[in-house]
Amino acid sequence: MEGIRHKMVNVNGISMHVAEKGEGPVILFLHGFPELWYTWRHQILALSSLGYHAVAPDLRGYGDTEAPTAITSYSCMHIVGDLVALIDSLGVEQVFLVAHDWGAIIGWYLCLFRPDRVKAFVCLSVPFMPRKPQMKPVESMRLFFGDDYYICRFQEPGKIEAEIARYGASNVLKKIISSRKAGPPCMPKDNAFGIKPDTPITLPSWFSEEDLSYYANKFNKKGFTGALNYYRAFDLNWEQTAPWTNTQVKVPVKFIVGDLDSVYTTPGMKEYVNGEDFKRDAPMLDEVVIMEGVGHFINQERADEINSHIHDFIKSF
Repeated sequence: MEGIRHKMVNVNGISMHVAEKGEGPVILFLHGFPELWYTWRHQILALSSLGYHAVAPDLRGYGDTEAPTAITSYSCMHIVGDLVALIDSLGVEQVFLVAHDWGAIIGWYLCLFRPDRVKAFVCLSVPFMPRKPQMKPVESMRLFFGDDYYICRFQEPGKIEAEIARYGASNVLKKIISSRKAGPPCMPKDNAFGIKPDTPITLPSWFSEEDLSYYANKFNKKGFTGALNYYRAFDLNWEQTAPWTNTQVKVPVKFIVGDLDSVYTTPGMKEYVNGEDFKRDAPMLDEVVIMEGVGHFINQERADEINSHIHDFIKSF
């Protein structure tokens, strides 16, 4: 991690931790759940060496960034507000955006609300999810996937946090990061994470014990509630984004996903990603890349390839 600088920035009423390296056009990296700025360590080093200013915050509620207590403080409006303030603090009008998982969801909102601030978007794992005005999202997920669907299981404050505490942050993180299970991700009520004390969990080759220790230390210190509150604000986001119903995302986009990703293997997702609807919703979608034999944590599992995909796309702008 040599040469990566760390600073605290006041954004939108909270204190945000930011990791950065390099000089030049800004690439803003947004992590997902349950991660940190650290997920982008390979990209920060690679892209900064190619003449870019790589900037990776811990998002609201994560790591060394402040975690407000109210669920309503985790709406897409709050998170995008944080990011616009961060971009302003960097003294630039526009950034290249690279985002994964929940970071990708927030990235789509940033492109939807403030396309003037994004030059181009490299999106990993989660495609655009157009607002469906007929039904709130959590109700819809419950209907399609049942009560054990992970997002439904995350809704009740304190409940999943207690299950995480039962097994320990390190074991839960290890289980999530090493999982290759196809979607939709479901969590049985008797053992949400499928952790068996007599069955050791083997970390993948691309995620070391040192990496796990960094994550676990931060989550042990911060807790998981802030991170889980993103899921608890799903319906609030739906309410707040009513004015953007049927609005297209007009930012150049490259979308990349692994064919073993639990998001991509969730029913309906492959059809959307590879069909006409995705292009209709994001008319400046330049390319869809399906990487074979790759799971959810694509930017770590195939770091070199993702670095090349990012650079090949943004260098043309």
